[in-house]
Amino acid sequence: MGHGTTAIREWSPVRAGQRVLIVDDHPIVLHGLRSVLEGEPWIEEISEARSVAEAIKEATTRRVHLVIMDVRLPDGDGVEATRRIIRALPEVAVLVMTMDDDAELVARAMEAGAHGFVLKDLDPVDFVTLLRAVAAGSIVIGPHAGVSVRTGTRGGPAGLPPPLNSLTTREVEILTMLAASRTTAEIGRRFGVSQKTVRNQLSGIFVKIGVHDRVQAALLAQRLGLK
Repeated sequence: MGHGTTAIREWSPVRAGQRVLIVDDHPIVLHGLRSVLEGEPWIEEISEARSVAEAIKEATTRRVHLVIMDVRLPDGDGVEATRRIIRALPEVAVLVMTMDDDAELVARAMEAGAHGFVLKDLDPVDFVTLLRAVAAGSIVIGPHAGVSVRTGTRGGPAGLPPPLNSLTTREVEILTMLAASRTTAEIGRRFGVSQKTVRNQLSGIFVKIGVHDRVQAALLAQRLGLK
């Protein structure tokens, strides 16, 4: 794994005893990722797969908690493998990892149920930080991938990248305020609505962008450049 830069340094709380599956058909990548992760005390077991078929078999047989998924595999697409694994094991978190900084690929991965997307040139320390965040239930977009998404030509309102392009203009404004650490009361005053209405609108936003709470929503918005 190469080197990159990111401002993300916080450590997310994560349950110990995690079983991790690495899916990649390049032995050097497999070895490198295993070397990075073997010293992590929260990881109990690391297994490997080199194809879509092996990935599905390993994930279901070992009942893994976390999958690191390459996109280009010998027998198919890692995004489709992600979709099939999550369909079989809904509780599994998948971090898609690739060399392709493609906005459409990010969208496909997130739509398939992935919890994150990073590029292979990410710094190992930052990679572990993001992987921990995924294991703790967060949605993450790696820093380099975030740049690609923000500058892509595809998007929804005001050219926003997926999944933000699924939001209405009002929802984008609410999410922007959330990313700026505004409270529910402040958002309500801004739009002249009650806090209960704001909470209901936030719940709808969370569903649309695939997060579980305001912290994950704010992090995703910030990493996709919404400010």
